[in-house]
Amino acid sequence: MLLIVGGGPHDKDSSHSSQSLKWKVKRQTNDELRGKFIDMTVPQAEFLHLKVPDPDLKWNEKTSHYEHGKINWDEFYNVIKGKGPCNKERIGARIKADAEGKWVKEAALAYAAKHKTKN
Repeated sequence: MLLIVGGGPHDKDSSHSSQSLKWKVKRQTNDELRGKFIDMTVPQAEFLHLKVPDPDLKWNEKTSHYEHGKINWDEFYNVIKGKGPCNKERIGARIKADAEGKWVKEAALAYAAKHKTKN
């Protein structure tokens, strides 16, 4: 169920989450962010007649929040490590963009060098 990962690993599994909260780098925990993400996106998906691929997803009347099934973190970590299903295409696109944009970088460097010698 990678679709509803929003927020990153569970708080208990996140090595930097508490420090980030303490330093005010982030204001909410991963679990809080995930909950907000799910609560906002599930109704949108339902409105569009899309099915969220989580058989355990259900609305909890008591908490007024959705509950979700277990997340497969292996897929998440594989993507982070560059082993995702689209990694080759993503890297290829970056290499292509870099090669095709080389002239822009060269022009910018030449312009900067020209104006540096004038000062």
